[in-house]
Amino acid sequence: MPILRKPLAMASTALGLAVLLLAAALVGGMPGGTKQGSVAPQLAGGATAPFAIDMASAGSLSATVAALQEHLQTQPKDSRSWATLGLAYVEQARLSTDPAFYPKAEGALQESLALEPDNNDAAALGLSSLASGRHDFAAAERYARQVLAINPDSAAGYGALSDALTELGRSSEALSAARTMDRLRPSLPSVARLSYQAELRGDLDIARRLLAEALRQAQDPADAAFLEHQLGDLAWLTGRLGTADTHYRAALAADPGQVAALFGRSRVAAARGDLATALGLADTVAQRRPTVEHAVWYGELLDSAGRAKPAADQYGLARIAADVQRAAGVAVDLEIALYEADHGDPTKALAAARAAYQQRPSVFAADAYAWALHVNGQDRKALGYAKKAAKLGTASSLFAYHKGVIERSLGMADAARRDLARALKLNPHFSPLHAPLAERALASM
Repeated sequence: MPILRKPLAMASTALGLAVLLLAAALVGGMPGGTKQGSVAPQLAGGATAPFAIDMASAGSLSATVAALQEHLQTQPKDSRSWATLGLAYVEQARLSTDPAFYPKAEGALQESLALEPDNNDAAALGLSSLASGRHDFAAAERYARQVLAINPDSAAGYGALSDALTELGRSSEALSAARTMDRLRPSLPSVARLSYQAELRGDLDIARRLLAEALRQAQDPADAAFLEHQLGDLAWLTGRLGTADTHYRAALAADPGQVAALFGRSRVAAARGDLATALGLADTVAQRRPTVEHAVWYGELLDSAGRAKPAADQYGLARIAADVQRAAGVAVDLEIALYEADHGDPTKALAAARAAYQQRPSVFAADAYAWALHVNGQDRKALGYAKKAAKLGTASSLFAYHKGVIERSLGMADAARRDLARALKLNPHFSPLHAPLAERALASM
């Protein structure tokens, strides 16, 4: 189940981006702001708390949570610190893929609201981030707009709004919100969003230049690791294996525990034919961060090595990972739709894809819906959604492959050849499952 880089708001599905770096200043115009990527909670008396949150680092995040908990034991009526603790729990859920942090986040944010029910933009921002983590993007938009109603100059509020609108398929509004965020407070989070908006539109050179410029200015190792990983993913999209590997290795040099870069290195190793290394890295990734995406990737690698039984075990773990997320209130229909379409039940794939598209009609959901319709024999309808997935010009081998297969099934030979060739031209190694099928389909035509 190869995929494009995940949207920024999709914290629990391994975006790799420190989503709450976006929450950088907690509230855009809040006094006492700290360094980029940090949050300085306000004490009841208005002074800045003696600690800051670096949302990009797992170690510093754990220390911050402990400091916040200790602070709240002596200052339990500090509504801003409760909101900050809620944000930190959301980020812990992202870093650990443990959805048990979401109820903790909700409890902390509700405590903040109980203490400060009116004009509490900090809690509203936290609730937007929590809703995004749970993939409830309509709620994420609603809370982001509450932030902006209270504080129209909140850069963080515009970032949260951009994330939600991207997933709701409102790409022009999402880009506008990201631009406003950057205008209000130029920062790593704003650059990351502008880069991602460019990537969605196929403007990979612009996306790359934005990240490279941010990397030249990065001083914190966690920021550098994040940017190197993102640059690696951009190189991977177009099959530039050497460049991708260089960036992934640089990310790991800055942050040895970064799972996203290990995942990237696994893909590069597989593309180079080094299956042993690819499998070893995939195993490490699946153990450290057991997501649907990582389990399916590992399973497909095992399948390509002829190891059907352990591959089936990984596919089973993917379903378990989805069940754990769902039990914590996370909508996983998009991930399940592609998983079931490729490795499970086509009927379940279609139901999940339909639900995903209704909840979050992004280009990703349109692609998943198209593919689920195809595996259920509804190719004419599938083509309409494949076209919706392609509407922004996103440089995705998977999108192009899905569309080409659908066109081939409809007897549209010229269109099928064009899209299958595009998939392989972008990245001939885009999937251990689908890339060989694309090659065979193109050769047969």
